[in-house]
Amino acid sequence: MGENANIYNKVIKTEQKQSLLLSCAYGGSVRYYAAMMHAEAVHIDADEAVKTGWCHNHCRIEGANGPLTLAIPTEKASWRTPMRELRISEHGDWRRIHWGAIFSAYGKTPYFDYIADDLHAIYDRGDHWLIDFDMALHELITDFAALPVTVRRSDAIIENNRLEIKDLRQRIGGKKIDNKTDISDVPYYQVWASRYGFIPDLSIIDLVMNMGRESWEILAQMLNSKLI
Repeated sequence: MGENANIYNKVIKTEQKQSLLLSCAYGGSVRYYAAMMHAEAVHIDADEAVKTGWCHNHCRIEGANGPLTLAIPTEKASWRTPMRELRISEHGDWRRIHWGAIFSAYGKTPYFDYIADDLHAIYDRGDHWLIDFDMALHELITDFAALPVTVRRSDAIIENNRLEIKDLRQRIGGKKIDNKTDISDVPYYQVWASRYGFIPDLSIIDLVMNMGRESWEILAQMLNSKLI
């Protein structure tokens, strides 16, 4: 990560980096990670109400039949339940199904074999809490791609520091591609592009499987100026 961070700081020059507040995400979108690359630090809101965050347990990948949304089933919760208390449900054998979808979609990509064992292990390890699964996946992706990203799991105390932290919860990485931040899509190699053309804002899994440690270059190019 150190080498990429040094190169990144030379390439991306911003007047002042901000700290960002983001929703916890399952394999967050490429735009979600581009926002992280812009930030001095990233706070993941562990107390965000689960009913407000589509990205908590959904991600989009691309396979032979086009874009596919993967959804992690969760135990019944009230609209006020914080993300940190949301339990994963084992209904529907989702771990096997999600891994099978990823294998089918990316098994022939340039970097699949380099990350497959570690990624499969995350699906197999049996996390009970969704936030633990999401964060484990995030750590694997950022370590593998050597992304210069610092993430902290935060809670409601962050509300006392809103002037210092840009709040992008529910504004980026959601069900619909956002148009509220100063981030542009940058085409990159996708294994299924010959069928569907370039598809933007898929999960970071798509970018890393296709581009490996060149992912950070794509993310860096996506930043225009300050996030708004």
